[in-house]
Amino acid sequence: MKKDNLTWVDEFVLLGLSSDRQTQAGLFVLFGTAYLLTLLANGLILLLVGLDARLHLPMYFFLCNLSVVDICYTSCAVPQMLVHFLLEKKTISFARCATQVFSSLALGGTEFLLLAAMAYDRYVAVCDPLRYMAAMDPRCCVVLAAVCWLVGTANSVVETAITMRLPTCGHHVLNHVGCETVALVRLACVDITLNKVVIVASSVLVLLVPCCLVSLSYARIVAAILHIRTTRGRRKAFGTCASHLTVVSMSYGMALVTYMHPSSTDSATQDKVLVLFYTVATPLLNPLIYSLRNKDMKAALSRGLTST
Repeated sequence: MKKDNLTWVDEFVLLGLSSDRQTQAGLFVLFGTAYLLTLLANGLILLLVGLDARLHLPMYFFLCNLSVVDICYTSCAVPQMLVHFLLEKKTISFARCATQVFSSLALGGTEFLLLAAMAYDRYVAVCDPLRYMAAMDPRCCVVLAAVCWLVGTANSVVETAITMRLPTCGHHVLNHVGCETVALVRLACVDITLNKVVIVASSVLVLLVPCCLVSLSYARIVAAILHIRTTRGRRKAFGTCASHLTVVSMSYGMALVTYMHPSSTDSATQDKVLVLFYTVATPLLNPLIYSLRNKDMKAALSRGLTST
């Protein structure tokens, strides 16, 4: 391909999930309801933690950060998706597409790193409970959260710049529900070896490394729990980690399938399902898991309802 023929487009056309009007109407109701419930559930967590002094603990500080990420992550994709369900031609400008790519990468990377920080918090709580409040003091928590946000954002800047610089030579139809890195790379009309390397390197930085740290933390936690002599003590110790472990398994599992093998995923339908699960389902399930499996959250909600 000669350099003179390399062109960039002003907008992309998204094929979405279906071209059938009735199916799109049903999807609009389904995803619209899920989006509203996501905002409500995560907003409720932020409200409860902010108002209840008993929840002013490191674990809930990180949970609030996770709720903010979930609200922003789903908001950068779902509202546009809902609008497209109502339109015949589903287009997105180059600038909005770049913004969506940047936002999703930054927030996704931050979430994975926050889950690793939360695993460290649970490790300290179970394995060194006497030093927990000293080790996880407010300054330490703020620094850990800030590092998660900064690394996630920096990683996104690099990956977005590498992705959006690719010429498409006039090709502008994305067989996807939104602007997503792998879909955009497939549209390129030049060599994408560098992009593949960057995607894998990015996945290692914000996905594989945090996943290994989480695994190491839980290996130490399990070893510590097994040394507890009483069944009640074991259940109590495991209960403090159950919600986080459930969210970690769900988030890391889906993301590893989606991003660690960008060249091996040939099914566009599979890509859409995986991205939709992480964009729509995960932000909704996270607060539900933490609220339903966490006694402190349920108690705070009960106190809030009775006080009103």
